[in-house]
Amino acid sequence: MPESAAEIWERQKQSIAGGVMSLNRAIDPMRVFVRARGAFLWDHEGNRYIDYHAAFAPYLLGHGDEEVDNAVIECVKSGASLIGAGTTPWEGEVAEMLVECVPGLERVQLTNSGSEAVVYALRLARAATGRENVLIMQGGYNGWMDYVSYNLMDPASVLEDHEAGERYPLRPITAGIPKVVEQTVRVVEYNDVEAAERVLAERDVAALILEPILQNIGVVKPDPGYLESLRELCDRYGTVLVFDEVKTGFRHALGGYQSVAGVIPDLCVFGKAVANGYPVGVVGGRESVMAHCAHPDPARRVVVAGTYNAHPFTVAATKATLAKLMSREEEIYGELERLGARMEAGLNALFGKRNYPATVVRQGSAFVVYFMDRAPRNWREIAMDNDADKDLAYRKALIDAGVFHFPVTTKQGSISFAHTDEDIDRTLEITDEVLNRLG
Repeated sequence: MPESAAEIWERQKQSIAGGVMSLNRAIDPMRVFVRARGAFLWDHEGNRYIDYHAAFAPYLLGHGDEEVDNAVIECVKSGASLIGAGTTPWEGEVAEMLVECVPGLERVQLTNSGSEAVVYALRLARAATGRENVLIMQGGYNGWMDYVSYNLMDPASVLEDHEAGERYPLRPITAGIPKVVEQTVRVVEYNDVEAAERVLAERDVAALILEPILQNIGVVKPDPGYLESLRELCDRYGTVLVFDEVKTGFRHALGGYQSVAGVIPDLCVFGKAVANGYPVGVVGGRESVMAHCAHPDPARRVVVAGTYNAHPFTVAATKATLAKLMSREEEIYGELERLGARMEAGLNALFGKRNYPATVVRQGSAFVVYFMDRAPRNWREIAMDNDADKDLAYRKALIDAGVFHFPVTTKQGSISFAHTDEDIDRTLEITDEVLNRLG
């Protein structure tokens, strides 16, 4: 008999620290996945799943998009290589495409991940302002670096006494952060303008960084006027506004969520959907801030370096993804909206028949079911009111029935251009069966 998933994982823990190469991939029960195509995943036992996890959401076009993969294959065949000196035609081409697509991009740099892009964004903000402090959001996720590794998803016991307008005490999400870093980080609640202003009014914050929609915890949308207020406050107090569009960028619109909201940040970072699953990050923004990458004063110059930055294979994937989105923008985003609306309507109908509270929240192709009686405005409301046990049981039952959502409470579902009406309808049929069993 072939090894079970648990046996494979136990064996791999003998050589992989933690058993998986990115520790947030650990799931219970463990499954071993071996391939993916379009809207589907297969595990090592041959089970097929309709995929709404999408590897934490980069697969906007679906797994193994033929045009994107063929562009990479042709790049390999062309003899393009990692030169590590001078410039290349392809890095200029992809930069021009990004600047054309996104209103907040005047100059860009490529990295290998969204987390790296965040590192550079904060460094650029510090150089531009001469300040050190960073303001982040409770429940937001901006990567793994020290300066944003706080207050990711605090438990209800920590949040219950929090007052609107106040900042949060710092709670690191990882060991190994130097204590001195805490002196430069501030945390407030998402959608709390008063709390943000109290921090910014001290005029010592270099960067306010946030996901414009909190998609690490499902789909938590900004209140009307919230992003506009942050823009005005950052202008008033001299802070660089940074949108972390690693998840929202290119999933909700070709111009990023900033083009949907009509609010332009000073800097923004992208990843995930920009290359349909290939490893790339983007940091960019206003020319006056990005100019610090080559500032004539060495004391104000920001070093952006990386051996694999703008690797020809990942750039080929990025170019192909952007080209497809640009040439078929109305078709692709129209179809994603239509499929998202079909899923939302179907889920609302199914949960409407049940006698417990559930709320479906969606933005385009991203959706989530909260087991509470309203759409949350922040993480605190989720921690206090979402039925996490029911949420987790629901996700695990769906996986057992062939629909893959990440089995952690509140994680978003992501529909791709490869999904069909039949996939959505089959998902809804399975969901109805799961809900009947769960009661």
